[in-house]
Amino acid sequence: MAFGSLATPLGEMTVAVTEEGVAGTGWGGRRWLAGRLLDGLGLAEVDDPGRTAPALGELADYYAERLKAFTVPVDWRLTTSAQRAVLGTLYETVPYGQVVTYGELAARSGTGIPARAIGSIMGANPIPVIVPCHRVVAASGLGGFSGGEGVESKRWLLTLEGYLQPMLDWS
Repeated sequence: MAFGSLATPLGEMTVAVTEEGVAGTGWGGRRWLAGRLLDGLGLAEVDDPGRTAPALGELADYYAERLKAFTVPVDWRLTTSAQRAVLGTLYETVPYGQVVTYGELAARSGTGIPARAIGSIMGANPIPVIVPCHRVVAASGLGGFSGGEGVESKRWLLTLEGYLQPMLDWS
């Protein structure tokens, strides 16, 4: 698995890419992501900037508001079949700038997984931003987010995508 990082407005984001595609993204730094993913996959770490460049380029373009849909291949091997069904539905049906509630995603996925369990699947998403778990909200508000700075990162991403209006800075 090859690792690469880029600076983002939400902090350093690391990507992990196998021969098949992006298997992980996260803000915990390379060591955190490498430990989490390599343990789960039993893969060795390799130095292959050519493998990580497409994902890093697309993420840089996303944060610069030049990209609305990721095209890099996704490696789903870190997900169970149920997670894959829910996350795949999210990835394929909720575009940039739109959101879906936990209940709507539960119904849309056709898995029979209840809405309250969808939040756990979003929290365990190994590929945040590319697989846009930030676009899943509670019926009564934003809901939670386990990436970056938590719900503030979710709010920032949804503002970037134009779903939320920018907040006024009173300082």
